[in-house]
Amino acid sequence: MRLHQLYDDDSSTYSYLLADEASGDAVLIDPVLDQLPRDLALIASLGLTLRFALDTHVHADHVSAAGALRERLGIETVISERGGAPCADRQVKGGDVLHFGRYGLEVRETPGHTDGCLTYVTLDHAMAFTGDALLIRGTGRTDFQQGNPRRLYRSVHQAIFTLPDDCVIYPAHDYHGRTKTTVGEEKALNPRLGSGKTEDEFVAIMSELALPRPRLMDIAVPANLQCGRTESGEPLPEPKGS
Repeated sequence: MRLHQLYDDDSSTYSYLLADEASGDAVLIDPVLDQLPRDLALIASLGLTLRFALDTHVHADHVSAAGALRERLGIETVISERGGAPCADRQVKGGDVLHFGRYGLEVRETPGHTDGCLTYVTLDHAMAFTGDALLIRGTGRTDFQQGNPRRLYRSVHQAIFTLPDDCVIYPAHDYHGRTKTTVGEEKALNPRLGSGKTEDEFVAIMSELALPRPRLMDIAVPANLQCGRTESGEPLPEPKGS
């Protein structure tokens, strides 16, 4: 499987292009609207056929490019059935599988950061794309958008920490230049929920965080509930060069 990890500096967001090199079928996880020209150029240069744009949840820090990719390439957009975005073509739930070429991604529900958080896991359990549920030495915040620390703790332990220790974790964000981790590393080293932290300890840690409000939240959340459009249904301006 071909994997490209892509980065949006403004929101510290990782997007992931996965492709079956034999068939050319591909999926793009957590695409960012501001990076649409880059992603379209990469897909074209590699001769790939994008099948799906998958969002791990309704993001609060950037506008998704899923809707714009659907309009440009005729792909299917994918989000959780609990995500509150009926505009998506596929409303998926835990246990669903999205196939592209010889490969597939299993959907695992990992709510707690938002109600509709998903983790996408390769069928061989070698890689997991955890969105904001599990970050490198951290987790998504739980102080807005239906956040619930007890649900997040249970989600990570039941849906992610049950994967093999050598499963590579690819998160939706990192703010320190790190690119990936493993299940085993996070079980041992994650300061919020690793090293046997109890649920009550995790809740206490999360309650003490004093994080600033996402700068683009008032724009991003309504737009992402409409697959990258305004609340009236109009498309948002695409970046120059797209």
